[in-house]
Amino acid sequence: MEYITITADNLANEHLCCAIADKKHQCGVDTKRQWLAERIKEGHIFHKLNERGKVFIEYAPLEKAWVSACGKNYMFIYCHWVSGSFKGKGIGKELLDYCINDSKKKGKSGICVIVGKTKKPFLTDKAFMTKFGFKVVDTIDDYELLALSFDGTNPHFTENAHKQSIASKDLTIYYGLQCPYIPNCIAEIETFCKANKIPLSLVKIDTLEKAKSCPCVFNNWAVFHNGKYLTNHLLNESYLKKFLNI
Repeated sequence: MEYITITADNLANEHLCCAIADKKHQCGVDTKRQWLAERIKEGHIFHKLNERGKVFIEYAPLEKAWVSACGKNYMFIYCHWVSGSFKGKGIGKELLDYCINDSKKKGKSGICVIVGKTKKPFLTDKAFMTKFGFKVVDTIDDYELLALSFDGTNPHFTENAHKQSIASKDLTIYYGLQCPYIPNCIAEIETFCKANKIPLSLVKIDTLEKAKSCPCVFNNWAVFHNGKYLTNHLLNESYLKKFLNI
């Protein structure tokens, strides 16, 4: 298997695996490239199989990761994805091994990742990670922070993340700029809410500080309704109707 790491030199030409097949998400790919251009300078890694498929691992130093978790000298895995015909060939392990070896070479204290106690969309699979030594180090409701510690230290969710609630009763979405699926999701939701006169508040997470201070478990996307955290599921019009029971 041949793998490629996205760098400042090849970012413009290499495909970004997670949205290669759907034309309506191509505007999000451009946004993702712009986001990555800044993050690569901070040590962000996007490592992928050199094939036309959704097969990659994406991680960054936890101190610079746009998530509601913190800790000293850790790596954070945003996304670990092997799909379709590439499953069952050991590629997932090879990608994780790359992250582990890279983290050790860089003198990191460990690696962490957000998962669900039960399977949740757009989050790494807990069963896979625990098979390779990751352990639960913090919990918020149905979400867990797993860590593979190299030196006995552990990261944790931020204090604000434990709130899982906001004052507004409106449909409120906190969203980041990392995932290429998000721009189209936002466009669909805005159109639907406007047509159906549903109060909507969009909170754009466009800085590290905003990401670290989110009042919920945040890994690119978080939905609130009636003041309570609802889901991390990306919403288009059909999913929005489901979650609002419309």
